[in-house]
Amino acid sequence: MRGAVIHAPGDVRFETLDDPKILHPTDAVIRTAVSCVCGSDLWPWRGLEPIGAPHPMGHEYVGFVEEVGSGVTSVKPGQFVVGSFATSDNTCANCSNGFQSNCLHREFMSTCQADYIRVPNAEGTLVATEEVPGEEFWPSLLAVSDVMGTGWWAADAAEVQPGSTAVVVGDGAVGLSAVIAARERGADRIIAMSRHASRQKLALEFGATDIVTERGDEGIARIKDLTGGIGADSVLECVGTAEAMRQALHSARPGGNVGFVGVPHDVAVDGDELFFSHVGLRGGPAPVRRYLPDLVERVLSGRIDPGRVFDLTLPLDQVAEGYRAMDERRAIKALLKP
Repeated sequence: MRGAVIHAPGDVRFETLDDPKILHPTDAVIRTAVSCVCGSDLWPWRGLEPIGAPHPMGHEYVGFVEEVGSGVTSVKPGQFVVGSFATSDNTCANCSNGFQSNCLHREFMSTCQADYIRVPNAEGTLVATEEVPGEEFWPSLLAVSDVMGTGWWAADAAEVQPGSTAVVVGDGAVGLSAVIAARERGADRIIAMSRHASRQKLALEFGATDIVTERGDEGIARIKDLTGGIGADSVLECVGTAEAMRQALHSARPGGNVGFVGVPHDVAVDGDELFFSHVGLRGGPAPVRRYLPDLVERVLSGRIDPGRVFDLTLPLDQVAEGYRAMDERRAIKALLKP
């Protein structure tokens, strides 16, 4: 088969790889319908994460079951399935508590920008649709496997409630998906922090009521202006930088909540500052599997369309261009078709 391999910062190649095989009874092999490049893939691309030896890339996927291990009964060959970037047995104590991304048998997906993938813990990870959905639904179902699920987790962690005010820090695919999540959870006011016109437009179409272009202290001051000097009930941090986390914490009202889902890089939280702020803080890798059945239904019913974050579609063999386009902000998110 063929797939993306990162060799060094700025160096992703499309290469011939070994076909995935069933290694454990709990495995499944999936033929990829569509995959994509994630914003978090840009960290090693930019040299901000160590790469080590060349290795495959990609953790978002939907596709067709080709083969299952003897321990997999929840899906069968031929079915269309949606999974999660974090695999889970969906039966351990952590899964039962709703944190499948901290499953005791968790494995992170990392080979999905390819023709075929092996999915560990397939029994608890994969959700099959009742029938093969039309290709027009594939981008949104792909978004559900990570960015939409992560945006939903941001809203859940920040405890977005009906009638509340929510601030979304970040205008990438996760941030835009978080706008959808805040709207679906009933927020009355959704303030999107964005400095890019095309992303502002999409945020408004997804349900944002206000746009704040300022960052840092000016951005915090603007949020306070918009909330009567108090701050927001919920802040959804969808970037992962120190600046974004500071902006999120200072934009929340006393007693408000911050859901942080951006993979953190050089983020440090001052304990004294957090203590006296009365702001709640929760985050981590999104338990996407918890939300999959609900989000898949919302997509297939036409209620949400997070696939609109894919504003560039490329054949899989042009995956390197997807990285470049996202790094240069020529694209929000690149969809890859085998």
